[in-house]
Amino acid sequence: MSPRWETNTGIRRGRHVNYSLHAHLVFLTRDRRDVFDDAMLERCEKIMGDVCAGFDAELREFNGEADHVHLLVHYPPKVALSKLINSLKGVSSRYLRAEYTSLINRNEADSALWSRSYFAGSCGDASPTVIRQYIEDQKPPA
Repeated sequence: MSPRWETNTGIRRGRHVNYSLHAHLVFLTRDRRDVFDDAMLERCEKIMGDVCAGFDAELREFNGEADHVHLLVHYPPKVALSKLINSLKGVSSRYLRAEYTSLINRNEADSALWSRSYFAGSCGDASPTVIRQYIEDQKPPA
């Protein structure tokens, strides 16, 4: 079978599009406070996975430390990444602040869980060098 017809599980298909869009996201806690423990990180992963599912996206990887979390999200081209990030941070903040009030004091003036800033990096299966070489190797029409 031709390689172009083989199934690639990294490529998702829509009605008129084939895509493989991944973003590496990093969210910091407000003022880099050490807030998370293992139980909170597990709950945060569940919440963020549910938010991603609502956007028809997939949370591929999740991990974190006491003051930040890392996510690898596979998302469709119809999703504006900034909207997904806004929802991830907003929903997780609401749930975690409600469920872990002893660790995140909701009565403080700056009781926000997340910093206003974040990191978002695009990532894919091939390096820019490989893609550049592939484009250069295309044959012009006869």
